[in-house]
Amino acid sequence: MFVEKIPGDYENGDVNKNLDDDGRFKRTGTWVTASAHIITAVIGSGVLSLAWAVAQLGWVGGPAALVVFSFITYFTSTLLADAYRAPDPVNGQRNYTYMDAVRAYLGGRKVQLCGLAQYMNLTGITIGYTITSSISMVAVKRSNCFHKHGHHAKCETSNYPFMVIFGCIQILLSQIPNFAKLSWLSIIASVMSFAYSFIGLGLSIAKVAGGEDDVRTTLTGVVVGVDVSGSEKVWRTLQAIGDIAFAYSFSNVLIEIQDTIKWSPVVPENKSMKRATAIGVSTTTIFYVLCGLVGYAAFGNDAPGNFLTGFGFYEPFWLIDFANICIAIHLLGAYQVFAQPLFGFVEGWCSRRWPGNRFITSEQAVRVPFYGVYYINLFRLVWRTTYVIVTALVAMLFPFFNNFLGLIGAGSFWPLVVYFPIEIHIAQTKMAKYSFKWMWLKILTWACLIVSLIAAAASVQGLIQSLQAYKPFQLQD
Repeated sequence: MFVEKIPGDYENGDVNKNLDDDGRFKRTGTWVTASAHIITAVIGSGVLSLAWAVAQLGWVGGPAALVVFSFITYFTSTLLADAYRAPDPVNGQRNYTYMDAVRAYLGGRKVQLCGLAQYMNLTGITIGYTITSSISMVAVKRSNCFHKHGHHAKCETSNYPFMVIFGCIQILLSQIPNFAKLSWLSIIASVMSFAYSFIGLGLSIAKVAGGEDDVRTTLTGVVVGVDVSGSEKVWRTLQAIGDIAFAYSFSNVLIEIQDTIKWSPVVPENKSMKRATAIGVSTTTIFYVLCGLVGYAAFGNDAPGNFLTGFGFYEPFWLIDFANICIAIHLLGAYQVFAQPLFGFVEGWCSRRWPGNRFITSEQAVRVPFYGVYYINLFRLVWRTTYVIVTALVAMLFPFFNNFLGLIGAGSFWPLVVYFPIEIHIAQTKMAKYSFKWMWLKILTWACLIVSLIAAAASVQGLIQSLQAYKPFQLQD
């Protein structure tokens, strides 16, 4: 059954009971679903590489960096949560996107700069996730090969077929209309992230308890002249600081997540979002500290970049396989968490630019067995399918693209996580210039800018090394 639907159909009748006061669909999200979105966005497979980051910084610098950047992310995220409505954080007009919040409080060129940083970051992440998911699936195949033929077998496998499979699944998942309908997928992805994190943590604890290998750990990390050269120590330290700083970031989707939370006169959206942020960041910090420190204790200064896909462990192979499958499933959901704001931005812009174009604005209702009525928008179908195909092709053509992510992360961390939330807070509270609070907020802004710059320099150096070592049509781990 097909029933054509246009936006005007919602203006009258009983449908109004399903709308918010601004005419949009009534939100049904809670702090629980928002927490699931945050955990899905933040706890990625990068948690398994934190042992490497801690190995570069040692027992002193590693834990300190994990705790400091956790606090910074939580603090600036609570500031940004208050920017969801303007001018009042409780009763003001809703800002549906990060750009809307910047427009409401700051305006000018900063709106375009925010959009550029946010959507470049989101696009880069979706490409990176396509590559990372294929690496995890390749790791499953290689794990079985190593188990059958021994740990020294070549067991080389192409990533490309798995990128195609990932892309095909994403084409289907991308037809989920909006962020508000994504809760079930985020909950599944969150469970998967907990699963492989626990597996990695458990294997590391077992390795430490076994005490079979001669593991070297130090207060300051890898040792110059023993593990690395002097220049390598510097670059790796900078890269590790950047990796830890970016690992907590979810500000690029915070406003969009908050826009899924239902309004309540008792518990406003900003209060629910702050609760979700506290749960999401604290949960993430616990996992990061455990995986980073226990992983370092297990592998020492020789910690691999990822101890599941990098084969820090070979046995039990079936458990390694299951963990890598969990990573791939988690990335299916995480891809959507980062893609939906971009989808919504393009579709919203096009509908405002061409409001009379029925290809863009009209929808058709299709009754789907075991689901109910699903509304198909032809523009959404074509645009989102094209986007997934293009990101998959970029991932295939540039399998070393993950090295770009460090550079993209460095370019977006400072403006999205630190600068805009603090500037919005200053404008919102009409904070006096050169007051004590104004001064320390500015100090925090400049300190994080320095972190972004040194991390960007380390990313460029790592990218140059990857390009020099890149050999096309070979397995890229």
